[in-house]
Amino acid sequence: MQSFQLHKGVSTVSDKSYTHEDWQGGYESLKQEFDYWIDDVEGQIPPDLHGTLFRNGPGLLDINGQRIHHPFDGDGMICRITFSNGHAHFRNRFIHTQEYLEEQKAGKILYRGVFGTQKPGGWLSNAFDLKIKNTASTNVIYWGGKLLALWEGAEPYRLDPYTLETLGKERFKGVLSEGEGFGAHPRLDPSCAQKGGEPCLVNFSMKLGLSSKITIFEQDLQGSMVRKSAHSVPGFAPIHDFTITPNYCIFFQNPVVLDVIPFVLGMRAVADCMKFQSHQPTRITIIPRDPEAKGVQTLEAKSGFIFHHVNAYEMGEEVVVDSICYESIPTTLEPESDFRQVDFDAIKPGQLWRFYLNLKDKTVQRELLDSRHCDFPSMHPQKVGHPYRYFYICAAHAATGTAPPQALVKVDLESGERQIWSAAPRGFTGEPVFVPRPNSEREDDGWVLALVYDSEYHRSDVVILDAKDFNKGPIARLHLKHHVPYGLHGNFTSECFL
Repeated sequence: MQSFQLHKGVSTVSDKSYTHEDWQGGYESLKQEFDYWIDDVEGQIPPDLHGTLFRNGPGLLDINGQRIHHPFDGDGMICRITFSNGHAHFRNRFIHTQEYLEEQKAGKILYRGVFGTQKPGGWLSNAFDLKIKNTASTNVIYWGGKLLALWEGAEPYRLDPYTLETLGKERFKGVLSEGEGFGAHPRLDPSCAQKGGEPCLVNFSMKLGLSSKITIFEQDLQGSMVRKSAHSVPGFAPIHDFTITPNYCIFFQNPVVLDVIPFVLGMRAVADCMKFQSHQPTRITIIPRDPEAKGVQTLEAKSGFIFHHVNAYEMGEEVVVDSICYESIPTTLEPESDFRQVDFDAIKPGQLWRFYLNLKDKTVQRELLDSRHCDFPSMHPQKVGHPYRYFYICAAHAATGTAPPQALVKVDLESGERQIWSAAPRGFTGEPVFVPRPNSEREDDGWVLALVYDSEYHRSDVVILDAKDFNKGPIARLHLKHHVPYGLHGNFTSECFL
């Protein structure tokens, strides 16, 4: 069993490349919905960059002045940036979930959130109210002709990709039951072996309890479900992300337990009731994608916490998995704390690790690939589940310590080279999205797109980098007329929606 310990000499304190005041500006609500062509551009938008970048994240950090406890409890807002003939168009719109509409009408918080938000009135107002708000705020993907806003605790919401109008909950013709989750991190298999080499979308849902159930879904290009299988894993298993290879789905089960009593009694939210158990192993479950195949395996590594994976691929008897690992739960907050006052110096960094899962010997080995604090990886979509060379990630400006993300890093796994573009001291980066150049043959031939919050002007920029060479800086910076609150995930499609 392996441990996620930091290398000796790695400090969690570094010279500040930011101020808290600048960083906090990105956590203000954006209550207005916009629809305009972006005409304030530095540089030139590549004329062959054609398609649409969809982004999702919490747009409201308060309800009529009542602050939510954690940004993950904020109402989802979709941003759409459409690129066409060297120009770009911006539109944003809130997802009209049932909870969003009710709270906007009431002008106050009506629902409890997973990450600490409680209804006003203390524990008496929250006791025995077990309904959790569906924020629909984690990811957005266009697949099978449908634009879907994802939040893993319930079914997705379907949106009109042109107007971003909310069309209702999507249950895939009854495949999902009412309230059944559909993960926020689907994986696109570029050449599905079970579908004759056609692309397919692989996703999962979790039903948590003393024993948890993982349900795996696979959809074809038309968005129809072609496979569905369910598997039980022991214990409480809150899994946010997973990864795939041509033959397997791989799940890392973080060692946490849930003391549900304070939640039921209205004293704490769900996330506040989770406890990390450093003495317990991280379980790694490897499930064959072929529903007829047998041989689900569970391996163990020493305790660690993983939100996001980069990629996985098969290599002989081994499955190689690259992941962002923390020593414990990094986002759990005390019930009375304020996330805007977080002490980054007290948090251990998320670091890039490689895991070697030996399916024959049932052992796990690991290797630290990068100690810089980082998260939100992105890579070439045609390399998902296969050996790959490059990926892109947002990271701290400094090489050591924990800090808000201010840099974008290109990682070359073959040469070990790192290319870093930083928006410090007053810029803060979001998830990079790699977009391959049409008809390109090189793995890094394309662009990296990201929303960057510029605290000096309290606005956000759409930054376009040449994926081959970060060192020459942005090809273009598209200045929006406003800021966009720090988001979570998004995806690019070659479809152009205007």
